[in-house]
Amino acid sequence: MKIFVSGLLNIETTVAVRGFPIDYYPIDYPFFGIRSAVSGVGYNVAKALVTLGDDVNLVSFLGDDAEAQRILAQLARDGIGTDGIRRGLNATPVSAVLFDPQGRRQIYCDLKDIQEQTLPPEPFLTQMKACGLAALCNINFNRGLIRAAKQAGVLTATDVHVLHDPGDGYNRDFMENADILFLSDEALPCAAEVFLRNLRERYHNRVIVLGMGAKGAMLLDAETESVSTVPAYKDGPVVNTVGAGDALFSAFLHFYARGDGAKIALEKAVVFAGVKIGANGASEGFCGEQDVEARWNGTAAGTDSK
Repeated sequence: MKIFVSGLLNIETTVAVRGFPIDYYPIDYPFFGIRSAVSGVGYNVAKALVTLGDDVNLVSFLGDDAEAQRILAQLARDGIGTDGIRRGLNATPVSAVLFDPQGRRQIYCDLKDIQEQTLPPEPFLTQMKACGLAALCNINFNRGLIRAAKQAGVLTATDVHVLHDPGDGYNRDFMENADILFLSDEALPCAAEVFLRNLRERYHNRVIVLGMGAKGAMLLDAETESVSTVPAYKDGPVVNTVGAGDALFSAFLHFYARGDGAKIALEKAVVFAGVKIGANGASEGFCGEQDVEARWNGTAAGTDSK
């Protein structure tokens, strides 16, 4: 399966902390608790899809610095092409993630000047049509791409992450033009099912998925107008939940594009994400398609439908 991915690339540093809130002390020594790696939603999604067996066309922006060189080298090792990477930033984005023993995390993301960038959609339309599915992260330079992809009949997908208002101005372009819409339950102003149905009524998405962390995920499938809940998959202790939403999104796209129905695709995506959070780092802990299938068959993941 070929999938077009456009989104953020950055260098991410994870820091193990004793707990939240963090008490002040001048120095701590979390041996093997600090780690730096390539990350960003675009990279996390691309790497997850490649691990599952997909071919990826990746588009993003980097600076002309040591961080960019590190990212390009990692993409080459992962077998992800770099032809769609532009080098126009003043500096490459970086992030820091604090995480505690329960897997809770607090993220600081320095986007540098990436939000000031734009991409003309025309050079990428042929690629998106050839791929058939475009995963377009909710970053400014993707606004024109997701509108053009939708108008061209390409299957579009986006994750707006934390959302508390169906009319959110920043995310409206992405929600209006997404066939597949993902979000988190972290800031919902009302009951989850009510919120999903409000989104569906406003934007007419084909599929809406709500990531609910330890509670699993909720699916609104427009084909049946049903809402289903898939419980979380537990695979040992939780190390770090950062990137769990990206993993859920990526695996759903893989299995859905492969031909699984939305419910089955989400069940398998929950397995993929459940394995992933046993690793430290947003782009670590991914398993292959056969492993997901074996675990899914072994657990017979069920849903509660309404």
